[in-house]
Amino acid sequence: MNDNNQLFELISKMYGEMQEGFGKIRTEMQDGFKEVNERLDRVENRVTIMEQDHGKKLDLLFDGYKQNAEILERIETEVSKHEEVIIRRVK
Repeated sequence: MNDNNQLFELISKMYGEMQEGFGKIRTEMQDGFKEVNERLDRVENRVTIMEQDHGKKLDLLFDGYKQNAEILERIETEVSKHEEVIIRRVK
């Protein structure tokens, strides 16, 4: 009977130590997850800012492209007018 009590106490002690260890691991993991989530939130916020910033820059680039195309069309129209005058004079 004495051996059974000692064995039971040993097992109970080991179980308690294991539960304490698991509790520490659980706490560390929760803290780690919290830190990872906070860092992920910061990254997501930064990416959102970058997307907005790049979107504005792309809009400006497209506006510039459109303005250049319009200017080229006007130049082409004027050159065509002068071309017609030159061709008439040569004939």
